[in-house]
Amino acid sequence: MRPAEPTLIDNHSQQPYGRAMRLDELPPRHAAKIAGIDWSMLDGKVARRLQELGFDEGVAIETLHRGPIGLDPIAVRVGRMTIALRKAVAGAVTVVPA
Repeated sequence: MRPAEPTLIDNHSQQPYGRAMRLDELPPRHAAKIAGIDWSMLDGKVARRLQELGFDEGVAIETLHRGPIGLDPIAVRVGRMTIALRKAVAGAVTVVPA
């Protein structure tokens, strides 16, 4: 028997956010919030660039669409910016549905 999926809790309201997932698993046109980023999975230059672009815990993010070949890259909206991410980079970002 598999253990239950972990549910993240919003510390301010004590309400569950929902199931955590990687950004590369988030379906297109679904809004989410960044729950965490595994910086150790990313090259130093890539990690620094994501930080410069505003990737941080609690930031709203939305998957817009995916590339036609191998579903790479993934277009996401962070604030008013549209950013293309490789699937491997998106896999380092954990999100929860908004």
